[in-house]
Amino acid sequence: MYTYEYTTLQELAYVARKHGITLSEAALRHETETSERTVEEVRETMAERLTVFHESIKSGLEDTGKSVSGLVGGDAAKMAAKGPRLLGTAAHKAATYAVAINEANAKMFKIVACPTAGSCGILPAAVIAVAETEGFTDDDCLNPLFTAAGIGAVVARNASVAGAVGGCQAECGSAAAMAAAAVAELMGGTNDEVLQAFALAMKNILGLACDPVAGLVEVPCVKRNGVFAVIALTAAEMALAGVRSVIPPDEVIAAMDEIGRLLPVSLKETADGGLAKTETGKAIAERLSAEVEKSK
Repeated sequence: MYTYEYTTLQELAYVARKHGITLSEAALRHETETSERTVEEVRETMAERLTVFHESIKSGLEDTGKSVSGLVGGDAAKMAAKGPRLLGTAAHKAATYAVAINEANAKMFKIVACPTAGSCGILPAAVIAVAETEGFTDDDCLNPLFTAAGIGAVVARNASVAGAVGGCQAECGSAAAMAAAAVAELMGGTNDEVLQAFALAMKNILGLACDPVAGLVEVPCVKRNGVFAVIALTAAEMALAGVRSVIPPDEVIAAMDEIGRLLPVSLKETADGGLAKTETGKAIAERLSAEVEKSK
């Protein structure tokens, strides 16, 4: 067994406590052990991921054209142009950036799946928005991203991060919870506050269906990323204020796994239920299918 091995969040917290380090440092050391790479190499890889985050935001904001389906595109630019009205600066940026990144994904631009392509906007948007608002550097963001990665690995191991397995609670839910944890660490939260942020986010997204219209990762996925980036900040805010989840983090993961198994197949990325089966959803699917046939 590796020195920094963990399979649950409780074990991750124990490893960190045992060595007197943060959750991010524990996750980083575990990665160096299992990948047989140096700390510098692993941190460089994470820095490369962060660079892609920035590029995805930029491309999503600058390219205002529509995706091939015509369903999404240009909404992030609209939000950026209008500026915040109801949300604070950090929350508005998080929502805008998350939409931008997921629009970039819909247009086949380069993104980082974190943990999936369908939820790729939430984590980077939340972290970068807070970093910009609070004056943190890219280097400051690296440790929180290791925390998010370490926590995401636990979720993937003990439940799922795939919409086809657990519904969108497993995709956007996991992403929002990872983001909440990362933001809490970025803001100086304790190891316990970081895990509480994760639990507070995840438990309030349980049961979320994965119901992509026409089977495309566009509707409702793009705007859903924007909404859940803000939820991530809300959970982090609560945890940093001392609010605790009554249900422990690992039990929240277990509940998500159980709920995912109970969800009908029609609500797990099959486009056979939910928004995909509304009258408008069906009409869009028929139109796109006809366009495909016509192009053959």
